[in-house]
Amino acid sequence: MEFRIDATDGSARATTITTKHSTIKTPIFMPVGTAASVKALDTKDLTQILDTQIILANTYHLYLRPGDEVVAHFGGLHGFTGYDRSFLTDSGGFQAFSLSDISRANDEGIEFQSHIDGSRHFFTPQKVLDIQYNLKSDIMMILDDLIALPATKERLKLSVERTTKWAKASIEYHKKMKERGIGLDQNIFAIIQGGVDKEYRKRSALELTALGFDGYAIGGLSVGEENSVMYEIVEWTTQFMPHDKPRYLMGVGTPEDIVESIERGVDMFDCVMPTRNARNGTIFTTFGRLNIKAARFKLDDSPLDKSCDCYTCQNFSRGYLNHLFRARELTFYRLASIHNLHYYLTLVKEAREAIINNKYQAFKQEFYARRGR
Repeated sequence: MEFRIDATDGSARATTITTKHSTIKTPIFMPVGTAASVKALDTKDLTQILDTQIILANTYHLYLRPGDEVVAHFGGLHGFTGYDRSFLTDSGGFQAFSLSDISRANDEGIEFQSHIDGSRHFFTPQKVLDIQYNLKSDIMMILDDLIALPATKERLKLSVERTTKWAKASIEYHKKMKERGIGLDQNIFAIIQGGVDKEYRKRSALELTALGFDGYAIGGLSVGEENSVMYEIVEWTTQFMPHDKPRYLMGVGTPEDIVESIERGVDMFDCVMPTRNARNGTIFTTFGRLNIKAARFKLDDSPLDKSCDCYTCQNFSRGYLNHLFRARELTFYRLASIHNLHYYLTLVKEAREAIINNKYQAFKQEFYARRGR
C-alpha cells in the first residue's frame, strides 16, 4: 500500500491511498457490504453509477456464511463478487461481541456463539487473519478487545492491554505469513481502544503506533456517548496517530459526524446509516433528512434533492419514490440506496476539494447553513 498526503487545512487532510486494486482519494466514505454485498446494490451500481473505490465487508459474517473457504474457492472477495476495486474487512470482533448470545473474551481471544445456528467458535488474533487471507481483502483489521460503555477503569485497562497483546501477535503472525508468500498484497490496520478515557486512548495509540502497522483506526466510539464527547476523543486521539499513515474512524456516522471528524484529522469512514436509512424511507439531502414516506410527497414531481445529480434524482420524482416505498416495491431500496450513498460520497469529495483549496472552514459553514435553510 502506498500513502501520500496531498494537502492539509488545519488538522483536516486530503490523502491518496493506493492498494493493489484501486486508488482511494480521502477523505473517503466506505459503503458497508457486510456479507460481500451492499444491500440492494450490485457491482455495476457500485462501480458505474456510484464510482466507489473501496467497500467494507465483514469477517465474522463471511466466516459463518458462506465460509471463508468458499470465498477463497472463487479467488477471494474480488472474484466472488465481481467487484474489482478495494475491500476492507473488519476483524469481526465487534460482531462476535454484539450479535452473540454468549460472548466471552479472555487473553487468548473471543469465544462466541453463532447468531445463525448457535454453534460455538473462538476468534484469536491469528484466526481472524487466516480468515482474511482467504477473503483476500486489501485492508485487514486485526482483532481488538471491544467493550461496552460506560466501563470501569479496570475494564478499560484490561481492554487496552489485551488489544496491544493481540496487536503484537497479529503483526508477528502477518510477517511470518508474508515470508511464506501469503498476504503479500494485504495490509493490516490496528484499532485504538480506551473508551472515552483520554489517558487510555493515549496509551493505546502510543502502544499500537510503536508496532508499525500500515494504518490505524479509532474504535469503540459512536456507541451512545454524546456527539461532543466523541468529537473531543477523536481530536485527542488523532494527535497520537502517525502523520504518514491512514486514519480510520470506525462505524461513524451521520453527515455531521463525518464533517466534524474530517476537521479533526480523520481520513476514512464507514457506516450502515445511508443504506439502512434508505431502506426505511429516510433520505439524506443537502438541506437535511427527508422522510419520503410522508403523504405530502404523493404528488411531488421534483427530485429527492434538486442540487443532486445522482442517477435517482436525474430520473425519478419524489412522488414515484413515495409510491414505491408505500407499495413495498424492491426497486425503492435500490434507488434510495443509490441516492444516499451518492450523497455521502459527494460530501467527502467536496470536503477533499475544500481541503486542497484551503477552504475547509468555509465548506463546513456552508454545510450547516444549507441544513439550517
